[in-house]
Amino acid sequence: MSLKVYNTLTRKKEPFIPIQKGKVSMYSCGPTVYWYQHIGNLRSYIFSDILKRVLLFNGYKVKHIINITDVGHLTSDADSGEDKMEKAASKEGKTAKEIAEYYFNVFEKDLNKLNIIIPEKWTKATENIKEQIELIKILERKGFTYKTPDGIYFNTSKFKDYSKFAKLKVEGLQAGKRISMGDKRNPTDFALWKFSPKDPNEKRQQEWKSPWGTGFPGWHIECSAMSIKYLGEHFDIHTGGIDHISVHHTNEIAQSEAATGKKFVNYWLHGNFLTLKGEKVSKSKGGLFTLTELEEKGFPPLSYRYFCLTTHYRAELDFSIENLESSQNAYKRLKNICENIKEEKNEKENKKYLEEFKDAIDDDLNIPKALQVLWNLVRDEKVQGKYKTISKIDEVFGLKLLEKEKIKVPKEIRDLVEQREKARKNKEFKLSDQLREKIHNLGFTISDTKDGAVIKKLD
Repeated sequence: MSLKVYNTLTRKKEPFIPIQKGKVSMYSCGPTVYWYQHIGNLRSYIFSDILKRVLLFNGYKVKHIINITDVGHLTSDADSGEDKMEKAASKEGKTAKEIAEYYFNVFEKDLNKLNIIIPEKWTKATENIKEQIELIKILERKGFTYKTPDGIYFNTSKFKDYSKFAKLKVEGLQAGKRISMGDKRNPTDFALWKFSPKDPNEKRQQEWKSPWGTGFPGWHIECSAMSIKYLGEHFDIHTGGIDHISVHHTNEIAQSEAATGKKFVNYWLHGNFLTLKGEKVSKSKGGLFTLTELEEKGFPPLSYRYFCLTTHYRAELDFSIENLESSQNAYKRLKNICENIKEEKNEKENKKYLEEFKDAIDDDLNIPKALQVLWNLVRDEKVQGKYKTISKIDEVFGLKLLEKEKIKVPKEIRDLVEQREKARKNKEFKLSDQLREKIHNLGFTISDTKDGAVIKKLD
Protein backbone atom coordinates (compact mmCIF):
# COMPACT_ATOMS: atom_id res chain seq x y z
CA MET A 1 0.00 0.00 0.00
CA SER A 2 3.08 2.24 -0.32
CA LEU A 3 2.26 3.49 -3.83
CA LYS A 4 0.66 6.94 -3.93
CA VAL A 5 -0.76 8.67 -7.01
CA TYR A 6 -2.24 12.08 -7.72
CA ASN A 7 -5.96 11.58 -8.38
CA THR A 8 -7.56 14.24 -10.60
CA LEU A 9 -10.91 13.21 -9.12
CA THR A 10 -9.96 14.52 -5.67
CA ARG A 11 -7.06 16.82 -6.65
CA LYS A 12 -4.99 15.00 -4.02
CA LYS A 13 -2.17 12.51 -3.77
CA GLU A 14 -3.70 9.29 -2.43
CA PRO A 15 -2.58 5.76 -1.49
CA PHE A 16 -3.37 3.40 -4.35
CA ILE A 17 -5.76 0.65 -3.22
CA PRO A 18 -7.05 -1.62 -6.03
CA ILE A 19 -10.62 -2.87 -6.19
CA GLN A 20 -9.38 -6.45 -6.36
CA LYS A 21 -6.32 -7.41 -4.33
CA GLY A 22 -3.21 -7.87 -6.45
CA LYS A 23 -4.96 -6.87 -9.70
CA VAL A 24 -5.33 -3.55 -11.52
CA SER A 25 -7.80 -2.65 -14.26
CA MET A 26 -6.54 0.27 -16.36
CA TYR A 27 -7.88 2.14 -19.39
CA SER A 28 -5.98 4.68 -21.49
CA CYS A 29 -7.47 6.98 -24.09
CA GLY A 30 -5.95 5.97 -27.41
CA PRO A 31 -5.33 7.80 -30.67
CA THR A 32 -7.70 8.95 -33.38
CA VAL A 33 -6.05 7.17 -36.29
CA TYR A 34 -6.50 9.70 -39.09
CA TRP A 35 -2.88 10.96 -39.16
CA TYR A 36 0.56 10.41 -37.62
CA GLN A 37 0.91 10.78 -33.85
CA HIS A 38 3.37 13.55 -33.00
CA ILE A 39 5.83 13.48 -30.11
CA GLY A 40 3.45 15.43 -27.87
CA ASN A 41 0.86 12.67 -28.27
CA LEU A 42 3.52 10.05 -27.62
CA ARG A 43 4.53 11.63 -24.30
CA SER A 44 1.11 10.61 -22.98
CA TYR A 45 1.73 6.93 -23.85
CA ILE A 46 5.21 6.99 -22.29
CA PHE A 47 3.54 8.30 -19.09
CA SER A 48 0.90 5.52 -19.03
CA ASP A 49 3.63 2.96 -19.79
CA ILE A 50 5.69 4.14 -16.80
CA LEU A 51 2.56 3.93 -14.63
CA LYS A 52 1.94 0.38 -15.82
CA ARG A 53 5.58 -0.60 -15.20
CA VAL A 54 5.46 0.88 -11.68
CA LEU A 55 2.33 -1.17 -10.96
CA LEU A 56 4.06 -4.31 -12.26
CA PHE A 57 7.15 -3.46 -10.18
CA ASN A 58 4.88 -3.35 -7.13
CA GLY A 59 3.69 -6.87 -7.88
CA TYR A 60 0.29 -6.14 -9.43
CA LYS A 61 -1.19 -7.97 -12.40
CA VAL A 62 -2.34 -5.26 -14.80
CA LYS A 63 -5.15 -5.56 -17.32
CA HIS A 64 -4.60 -2.62 -19.65
CA ILE A 65 -6.98 -1.53 -22.42
CA ILE A 66 -6.31 1.18 -25.03
CA ASN A 67 -9.03 2.26 -27.45
CA ILE A 68 -8.58 3.15 -31.09
CA THR A 69 -10.86 5.95 -32.29
CA ASP A 70 -11.64 5.15 -35.91
CA VAL A 71 -14.99 6.96 -36.11
CA GLY A 72 -16.92 9.77 -34.44
CA HIS A 73 -14.19 12.24 -33.48
CA LEU A 74 -15.31 15.53 -35.02
CA THR A 75 -13.02 18.44 -35.85
CA SER A 76 -14.82 20.66 -33.32
CA ASP A 77 -15.39 20.31 -29.57
CA ALA A 78 -18.93 21.57 -30.18
CA ASP A 79 -20.21 18.38 -31.89
CA SER A 80 -19.92 20.04 -35.28
CA GLY A 81 -17.55 19.92 -38.21
CA GLU A 82 -16.31 16.93 -40.18
CA ASP A 83 -15.50 13.52 -38.78
CA LYS A 84 -11.69 13.33 -38.73
CA MET A 85 -11.70 9.83 -40.24
CA GLU A 86 -14.08 10.75 -43.06
CA LYS A 87 -12.10 13.91 -43.79
CA ALA A 88 -8.78 12.01 -43.99
CA ALA A 89 -10.30 9.30 -46.21
CA SER A 90 -11.63 11.92 -48.63
CA LYS A 91 -8.33 13.82 -48.66
CA GLU A 92 -6.20 10.71 -49.33
CA GLY A 93 -8.65 9.00 -51.68
CA LYS A 94 -8.86 5.89 -49.51
CA THR A 95 -11.51 4.15 -47.43
CA ALA A 96 -11.83 5.11 -43.78
CA LYS A 97 -10.83 1.54 -42.89
CA GLU A 98 -7.63 1.80 -44.95
CA ILE A 99 -6.80 5.11 -43.27
CA ALA A 100 -7.39 3.62 -39.81
CA GLU A 101 -5.33 0.50 -40.47
CA TYR A 102 -2.40 2.44 -41.93
CA TYR A 103 -2.10 5.03 -39.14
CA PHE A 104 -2.75 2.47 -36.41
CA ASN A 105 0.13 0.34 -37.75
CA VAL A 106 2.43 3.38 -37.74
CA PHE A 107 1.33 4.19 -34.17
CA GLU A 108 1.95 0.63 -32.97
CA LYS A 109 5.44 0.68 -34.54
CA ASP A 110 6.15 3.94 -32.72
CA LEU A 111 5.17 2.34 -29.41
CA ASN A 112 7.48 -0.60 -30.11
CA LYS A 113 10.35 1.77 -30.94
CA LEU A 114 9.75 3.55 -27.62
CA ASN A 115 9.75 0.19 -25.79
CA ILE A 116 6.18 0.77 -24.59
CA ILE A 117 4.44 -2.38 -23.37
CA ILE A 118 1.57 -3.20 -25.74
CA PRO A 119 -1.83 -3.33 -23.96
CA GLU A 120 -3.65 -6.57 -23.29
CA LYS A 121 -6.33 -5.37 -25.69
CA TRP A 122 -6.62 -2.81 -28.49
CA THR A 123 -10.30 -2.02 -28.88
CA LYS A 124 -11.67 -0.20 -31.93
CA ALA A 125 -14.74 2.02 -31.89
CA THR A 126 -16.04 0.57 -35.19
CA GLU A 127 -15.95 -2.96 -33.75
CA ASN A 128 -18.09 -1.97 -30.76
CA ILE A 129 -21.02 -0.08 -32.32
CA LYS A 130 -23.54 -2.50 -30.80
CA GLU A 131 -22.21 -1.83 -27.27
CA GLN A 132 -22.37 1.93 -27.82
CA ILE A 133 -25.99 1.75 -29.06
CA GLU A 134 -26.94 -0.38 -26.03
CA LEU A 135 -25.41 2.15 -23.65
CA ILE A 136 -27.31 5.02 -25.32
CA LYS A 137 -30.53 3.00 -25.01
CA ILE A 138 -29.97 2.66 -21.25
CA LEU A 139 -29.42 6.42 -20.97
CA GLU A 140 -32.58 7.01 -22.99
CA ARG A 141 -34.63 4.76 -20.70
CA LYS A 142 -33.32 6.62 -17.68
CA GLY A 143 -34.30 10.01 -19.13
CA PHE A 144 -30.83 11.45 -19.80
CA THR A 145 -31.21 11.96 -23.57
CA TYR A 146 -33.11 14.08 -26.04
CA LYS A 147 -33.34 14.25 -29.81
CA THR A 148 -32.40 17.17 -32.09
CA PRO A 149 -32.43 17.37 -35.90
CA ASP A 150 -28.76 16.27 -36.01
CA GLY A 151 -28.61 13.60 -33.30
CA ILE A 152 -29.23 12.21 -29.83
CA TYR A 153 -27.75 14.31 -27.02
CA PHE A 154 -26.90 13.77 -23.35
CA ASN A 155 -28.70 16.28 -21.11
CA THR A 156 -25.98 17.37 -18.68
CA SER A 157 -28.45 19.30 -16.52
CA LYS A 158 -29.96 15.92 -15.52
CA PHE A 159 -26.63 14.70 -14.13
CA LYS A 160 -26.18 16.39 -10.75
CA ASP A 161 -22.37 16.30 -10.49
CA TYR A 162 -21.56 17.08 -14.13
CA SER A 163 -19.25 20.03 -13.39
CA LYS A 164 -17.49 18.46 -10.39
CA PHE A 165 -14.65 16.57 -12.10
CA ALA A 166 -13.36 19.45 -14.22
CA LYS A 167 -14.45 22.08 -11.66
CA LEU A 168 -16.42 23.76 -14.44
CA LYS A 169 -18.50 26.84 -13.77
CA VAL A 170 -21.33 25.76 -16.02
CA GLU A 171 -23.46 28.83 -15.37
CA GLY A 172 -20.68 31.00 -16.81
CA LEU A 173 -20.39 29.12 -20.09
CA GLN A 174 -21.66 31.04 -23.07
CA ALA A 175 -22.44 29.82 -26.55
CA GLY A 176 -19.81 31.31 -28.79
CA LYS A 177 -16.30 30.67 -30.04
CA ARG A 178 -16.01 27.04 -28.89
CA ILE A 179 -19.56 26.22 -27.88
CA SER A 180 -22.18 26.21 -30.62
CA MET A 181 -25.64 25.70 -29.11
CA GLY A 182 -27.53 24.74 -32.24
CA ASP A 183 -30.50 22.79 -30.89
CA LYS A 184 -28.74 21.85 -27.66
CA ARG A 185 -30.56 22.63 -24.42
CA ASN A 186 -27.39 23.37 -22.43
CA PRO A 187 -23.93 24.54 -23.58
CA THR A 188 -22.29 21.43 -22.06
CA ASP A 189 -24.68 18.87 -23.64
CA PHE A 190 -22.90 16.48 -26.00
CA ALA A 191 -23.74 14.11 -28.84
CA LEU A 192 -24.21 10.42 -28.15
CA TRP A 193 -25.33 9.59 -31.69
CA LYS A 194 -25.07 11.77 -34.80
CA PHE A 195 -27.37 11.37 -37.81
CA SER A 196 -25.88 10.94 -41.26
CA PRO A 197 -26.38 13.89 -43.64
CA LYS A 198 -29.57 13.62 -45.70
CA ASP A 199 -27.88 15.14 -48.74
CA PRO A 200 -26.77 12.20 -50.98
CA ASN A 201 -23.75 14.27 -52.04
CA GLU A 202 -22.53 14.19 -48.43
CA LYS A 203 -22.90 10.43 -47.94
CA ARG A 204 -20.63 8.99 -45.26
CA GLN A 205 -18.47 5.89 -45.58
CA GLN A 206 -19.05 4.97 -41.94
CA GLU A 207 -22.66 4.77 -40.82
CA TRP A 208 -24.86 2.28 -38.99
CA LYS A 209 -28.55 1.73 -38.39
CA SER A 210 -29.81 2.55 -34.89
CA PRO A 211 -33.19 2.90 -33.11
CA TRP A 212 -32.95 6.66 -33.73
CA GLY A 213 -31.85 6.66 -37.36
CA THR A 214 -28.84 5.92 -39.53
CA GLY A 215 -25.70 7.58 -38.28
CA PHE A 216 -22.58 7.13 -36.18
CA PRO A 217 -21.59 7.36 -32.48
CA GLY A 218 -20.23 10.44 -30.76
CA TRP A 219 -16.60 10.43 -29.64
CA HIS A 220 -17.20 10.18 -25.88
CA ILE A 221 -19.60 7.21 -25.84
CA GLU A 222 -17.03 4.84 -27.31
CA CYS A 223 -14.70 5.06 -24.29
CA SER A 224 -17.49 4.39 -21.82
CA ALA A 225 -18.88 1.47 -23.82
CA MET A 226 -15.53 -0.21 -24.40
CA SER A 227 -14.02 0.32 -20.94
CA ILE A 228 -17.21 -1.09 -19.35
CA LYS A 229 -17.16 -4.02 -21.77
CA TYR A 230 -13.59 -5.05 -20.98
CA LEU A 231 -13.01 -3.76 -17.44
CA GLY A 232 -16.48 -3.63 -15.90
CA GLU A 233 -18.77 -0.84 -14.71
CA HIS A 234 -16.32 0.16 -11.96
CA PHE A 235 -12.56 -0.09 -12.48
CA ASP A 236 -9.29 1.17 -11.01
CA ILE A 237 -7.43 3.61 -13.27
CA HIS A 238 -8.16 5.81 -16.28
CA THR A 239 -5.35 7.81 -17.94
CA GLY A 240 -5.08 10.50 -20.58
CA GLY A 241 -3.77 13.98 -21.29
CA ILE A 242 -4.83 16.99 -19.21
CA ASP A 243 -6.69 18.34 -22.26
CA HIS A 244 -9.21 15.50 -21.77
CA ILE A 245 -10.26 16.64 -18.29
CA SER A 246 -12.75 19.40 -19.11
CA VAL A 247 -14.66 17.73 -21.96
CA HIS A 248 -13.91 14.12 -22.88
CA HIS A 249 -13.36 12.65 -19.41
CA THR A 250 -16.06 14.78 -17.80
CA ASN A 251 -18.49 13.45 -20.41
CA GLU A 252 -17.29 9.88 -19.91
CA ILE A 253 -17.98 10.10 -16.18
CA ALA A 254 -21.43 11.64 -16.70
CA GLN A 255 -22.73 9.10 -19.23
CA SER A 256 -21.14 6.08 -17.49
CA GLU A 257 -22.40 6.88 -14.00
CA ALA A 258 -25.82 7.96 -15.32
CA ALA A 259 -26.14 4.58 -17.06
CA THR A 260 -24.82 2.30 -14.32
CA GLY A 261 -25.62 4.23 -11.13
CA LYS A 262 -22.10 3.33 -9.94
CA LYS A 263 -18.81 5.15 -9.48
CA PHE A 264 -17.05 4.82 -12.84
CA VAL A 265 -13.32 5.01 -12.01
CA ASN A 266 -11.41 5.24 -8.72
CA TYR A 267 -8.23 6.98 -9.92
CA TRP A 268 -7.88 9.42 -12.82
CA LEU A 269 -4.29 10.22 -13.81
CA HIS A 270 -3.42 12.88 -16.39
CA GLY A 271 -0.16 13.70 -18.13
CA ASN A 272 0.77 17.30 -18.89
CA PHE A 273 1.65 18.86 -22.24
CA LEU A 274 4.81 18.81 -24.25
CA THR A 275 5.47 22.52 -24.79
CA LEU A 276 7.50 24.63 -27.18
CA LYS A 277 8.82 27.87 -25.67
CA GLY A 278 6.28 27.53 -22.88
CA GLU A 279 3.25 26.90 -25.11
CA LYS A 280 1.53 23.61 -25.98
CA VAL A 281 3.00 21.94 -29.05
CA SER A 282 0.56 22.58 -31.91
CA LYS A 283 0.37 23.05 -35.65
CA SER A 284 0.38 26.83 -35.34
CA LYS A 285 3.38 26.91 -32.96
CA GLY A 286 5.46 24.17 -34.60
CA GLY A 287 7.33 21.30 -32.95
CA LEU A 288 4.95 18.64 -34.27
CA PHE A 289 7.70 16.17 -35.09
CA THR A 290 6.86 12.53 -35.56
CA LEU A 291 9.15 9.89 -34.08
CA THR A 292 10.40 9.05 -37.58
CA GLU A 293 11.30 12.69 -38.20
CA LEU A 294 13.33 12.73 -34.98
CA GLU A 295 15.10 9.56 -36.12
CA GLU A 296 15.95 11.27 -39.40
CA LYS A 297 17.50 14.09 -37.37
CA GLY A 298 19.71 11.58 -35.56
CA PHE A 299 17.66 11.00 -32.40
CA PRO A 300 16.90 7.32 -31.64
CA PRO A 301 13.45 6.78 -30.06
CA LEU A 302 14.86 5.78 -26.67
CA SER A 303 16.62 9.15 -26.47
CA TYR A 304 13.18 10.75 -26.65
CA ARG A 305 11.91 8.32 -24.00
CA TYR A 306 14.81 9.35 -21.72
CA PHE A 307 13.99 13.02 -22.39
CA CYS A 308 10.40 12.43 -21.21
CA LEU A 309 11.65 10.74 -18.03
CA THR A 310 13.61 13.85 -16.97
CA THR A 311 10.41 15.74 -16.07
CA HIS A 312 7.51 14.68 -13.83
CA TYR A 313 4.44 13.57 -15.78
CA ARG A 314 2.27 16.28 -14.18
CA ALA A 315 4.65 19.07 -15.20
CA GLU A 316 4.95 20.65 -18.64
CA LEU A 317 7.97 19.43 -20.60
CA ASP A 318 9.60 22.10 -22.75
CA PHE A 319 10.79 20.68 -26.05
CA SER A 320 13.64 21.93 -28.19
CA ILE A 321 16.24 20.20 -30.31
CA GLU A 322 18.86 21.52 -27.87
CA ASN A 323 17.02 20.02 -24.87
CA LEU A 324 16.65 16.72 -26.70
CA GLU A 325 20.36 16.71 -27.61
CA SER A 326 21.27 17.22 -23.96
CA SER A 327 19.06 14.26 -22.94
CA GLN A 328 20.45 12.13 -25.74
CA ASN A 329 24.02 12.77 -24.58
CA ALA A 330 23.09 11.90 -20.99
CA TYR A 331 21.33 8.72 -22.14
CA LYS A 332 24.32 7.67 -24.26
CA ARG A 333 26.68 8.20 -21.32
CA LEU A 334 24.40 6.20 -19.03
CA LYS A 335 23.97 3.36 -21.50
CA ASN A 336 27.69 3.25 -22.24
CA ILE A 337 28.48 2.90 -18.52
CA CYS A 338 25.80 0.23 -18.03
CA GLU A 339 26.84 -1.79 -21.08
CA ASN A 340 30.33 -2.18 -19.65
CA ILE A 341 29.16 -3.41 -16.23
CA LYS A 342 29.57 -7.16 -15.87
CA GLU A 343 27.38 -9.40 -13.73
CA GLU A 344 29.22 -10.80 -10.72
CA LYS A 345 29.03 -14.43 -9.69
CA ASN A 346 26.09 -15.08 -7.30
CA GLU A 347 25.22 -11.39 -7.50
CA LYS A 348 22.22 -10.05 -5.59
CA GLU A 349 20.26 -6.82 -6.02
CA ASN A 350 21.43 -3.92 -3.86
CA LYS A 351 18.79 -3.38 -1.20
CA LYS A 352 19.76 0.22 -0.34
CA TYR A 353 19.52 1.56 -3.89
CA LEU A 354 16.38 -0.43 -4.70
CA GLU A 355 14.63 0.99 -1.63
CA GLU A 356 15.60 4.55 -2.63
CA PHE A 357 14.36 3.86 -6.15
CA LYS A 358 11.07 2.39 -4.96
CA ASP A 359 10.49 5.32 -2.60
CA ALA A 360 10.81 7.67 -5.59
CA ILE A 361 8.58 5.80 -8.05
CA ASP A 362 5.95 5.12 -5.38
CA ASP A 363 5.69 8.85 -4.68
CA ASP A 364 3.34 9.64 -7.57
CA LEU A 365 5.83 8.32 -10.14
CA ASN A 366 8.68 10.67 -9.27
CA ILE A 367 10.75 9.41 -12.19
CA PRO A 368 13.25 12.33 -12.28
CA LYS A 369 14.19 11.52 -8.67
CA ALA A 370 14.35 7.80 -9.50
CA LEU A 371 16.64 8.63 -12.43
CA GLN A 372 18.99 10.41 -10.03
CA VAL A 373 19.05 7.28 -7.84
CA LEU A 374 20.18 5.31 -10.89
CA TRP A 375 22.95 7.82 -11.70
CA ASN A 376 24.16 7.62 -8.08
CA LEU A 377 24.20 3.84 -8.39
CA VAL A 378 26.23 3.67 -11.61
CA ARG A 379 28.75 6.20 -10.24
CA ASP A 380 29.18 4.28 -6.97
CA GLU A 381 32.46 2.37 -7.42
CA LYS A 382 32.13 0.38 -4.19
CA VAL A 383 28.55 -0.83 -4.52
CA GLN A 384 27.73 -4.53 -4.67
CA GLY A 385 25.12 -6.00 -7.00
CA LYS A 386 25.27 -3.17 -9.53
CA TYR A 387 24.34 -5.20 -12.62
CA LYS A 388 21.26 -6.89 -11.11
CA THR A 389 20.08 -3.65 -9.51
CA ILE A 390 20.30 -1.76 -12.82
CA SER A 391 18.43 -4.61 -14.50
CA LYS A 392 15.62 -4.38 -11.90
CA ILE A 393 15.43 -0.58 -12.11
CA ASP A 394 15.26 -0.70 -15.90
CA GLU A 395 12.08 -2.78 -15.66
CA VAL A 396 10.45 0.58 -14.87
CA PHE A 397 12.51 2.92 -17.06
CA GLY A 398 12.37 0.66 -20.13
CA LEU A 399 15.59 2.16 -21.53
CA LYS A 400 17.30 -1.15 -22.47
CA LEU A 401 20.33 -0.05 -20.44
CA LEU A 402 22.06 -3.44 -20.33
CA GLU A 403 21.19 -4.46 -23.86
CA LYS A 404 24.31 -4.44 -26.02
CA GLU A 405 23.94 -2.37 -29.15
CA LYS A 406 23.93 -4.61 -32.20
CA ILE A 407 25.96 -2.99 -34.93
CA LYS A 408 26.82 -4.26 -38.37
CA VAL A 409 30.59 -4.08 -38.77
CA PRO A 410 31.71 -3.90 -42.43
CA LYS A 411 34.25 -6.48 -43.64
CA GLU A 412 36.80 -3.69 -44.23
CA ILE A 413 36.66 -2.74 -40.52
CA ARG A 414 36.85 -6.38 -39.38
CA ASP A 415 39.96 -6.90 -41.53
CA LEU A 416 41.62 -3.78 -40.09
CA VAL A 417 40.83 -4.95 -36.54
CA GLU A 418 42.36 -8.34 -37.31
CA GLN A 419 45.51 -6.68 -38.71
CA ARG A 420 45.74 -4.50 -35.60
CA GLU A 421 45.41 -7.52 -33.31
CA LYS A 422 48.34 -9.17 -35.13
CA ALA A 423 50.37 -5.94 -34.88
CA ARG A 424 49.74 -5.74 -31.12
CA LYS A 425 50.66 -9.40 -30.72
CA ASN A 426 53.94 -8.75 -32.56
CA LYS A 427 54.49 -5.58 -30.46
CA GLU A 428 54.34 -3.37 -33.58
CA PHE A 429 52.75 -0.55 -31.60
CA LYS A 430 53.27 2.21 -34.18
CA LEU A 431 51.43 0.16 -36.81
CA SER A 432 48.76 -0.69 -34.21
CA ASP A 433 48.17 3.04 -33.56
CA GLN A 434 48.01 3.78 -37.30
CA LEU A 435 45.40 1.08 -37.81
CA ARG A 436 43.37 2.39 -34.83
CA GLU A 437 43.41 5.87 -36.42
CA LYS A 438 42.30 4.43 -39.76
CA ILE A 439 39.41 2.57 -38.07
CA HIS A 440 38.44 5.80 -36.30
CA ASN A 441 38.42 7.75 -39.56
CA LEU A 442 36.04 5.17 -41.04
CA GLY A 443 33.50 5.87 -38.25
CA PHE A 444 34.32 3.20 -35.66
CA THR A 445 36.11 3.09 -32.32
CA ILE A 446 38.00 0.19 -30.83
CA SER A 447 38.58 -0.63 -27.14
CA ASP A 448 41.02 -3.23 -25.90
CA THR A 449 39.68 -5.48 -23.14
CA LYS A 450 40.87 -8.71 -21.54
CA ASP A 451 38.23 -10.49 -23.63
CA GLY A 452 39.51 -8.97 -26.89
CA ALA A 453 38.76 -5.92 -29.02
CA VAL A 454 35.35 -4.24 -28.66
CA ILE A 455 34.16 -2.35 -31.75
CA LYS A 456 31.63 0.48 -31.54
CA LYS A 457 30.22 2.87 -34.10
CA LEU A 458 31.06 6.52 -33.52
CA ASP A 459 28.13 8.86 -32.80
